[in-house]
Amino acid sequence: MRVLRGFHHLGQRAGSLSGCALTIGNFDGVHRGHQAMLALLRNEAQHRSLPSCVLTFEPHPRDHFAARAGQPDLAPARISTLRDKLGELARCGIDQAIVVPFNDRFASLTPQGFIDDVLVAGLRARYVLVGDDFCFGAKRAGDYAMLDAAGQAQPPGHRFDVARMLSYEVRGLRVSSSAVREALAVGDMTQVAALLGRPYSISGHVVHGRKLGRELGFRTLNLRFTHARAAAMGIFVVRVHGLNGATPLTGVASLGVRPTVEDAGRVLLETHCFDWPDALGAEGGYGRCVSVELLHKLHDELRYDSLEALREGIARDEAAAREWLATQGLG
Repeated sequence: MRVLRGFHHLGQRAGSLSGCALTIGNFDGVHRGHQAMLALLRNEAQHRSLPSCVLTFEPHPRDHFAARAGQPDLAPARISTLRDKLGELARCGIDQAIVVPFNDRFASLTPQGFIDDVLVAGLRARYVLVGDDFCFGAKRAGDYAMLDAAGQAQPPGHRFDVARMLSYEVRGLRVSSSAVREALAVGDMTQVAALLGRPYSISGHVVHGRKLGRELGFRTLNLRFTHARAAAMGIFVVRVHGLNGATPLTGVASLGVRPTVEDAGRVLLETHCFDWPDALGAEGGYGRCVSVELLHKLHDELRYDSLEALREGIARDEAAAREWLATQGLG
């Protein structure tokens, strides 16, 4: 999948395209509703002999408006990092992703300006697929009817068709990023997997940390979660992919701000693998890109009174994780 970043000179940067089949959205989590939309987009793109294209945003528009209002807590907790979102878009077979920084300039575009500058001049869209609640432009003043009329009002050679996809449901529940966040917030990982169509995972390169885990007797792999608020927080039973060939490693992980040792607001995923491959050696994990599946939540983060209490807590978590894995036939 080709990834383009930024809004300036979008037309020139996408200049190899003679047109595209486009969808627009945040795609946080790339859940089953998103996947259904992307499958429809790909089908339409193939039918029209066009590349499929996703226009998405970083930061999330609600992040931008919350920061502008001086109320960062109004921003939604993030399901996936940009890396994971792009990875899922690629796995869905999308040809191109445009990552636009959502800033004051972009937020101030009128609906007509968005149509003229982004859809027509920038991306040369020939087909645009949107969700049933899609709005666009400053103050969300543009809607589906306006977009549909604008597509047909373009001069020959620049017209685009517009389609709207209705909500996607799983067992009577509308699938949405909000529903995924709610399930993650209460630790219902079975529900999360049903909404996503896969286990919830976080990927990234293993980075050096304080190496406190070694002192406590529990070596950990550290991944940074690049947003201030993660939709999932707590202690989890996990599987790690990317360290032992095609065989995942089971373990226990903490996703959060580490209140006992830091509580600095930096979200970190610290994973202790139960069976470390001898071939990796003590330092063999650093720099590797791994994916950590969060299978089951044990409990929320806890603040311990001492490092010894923390060590004992980790040992209890390891025992509980091993017990859960055994009940699932994964131990």
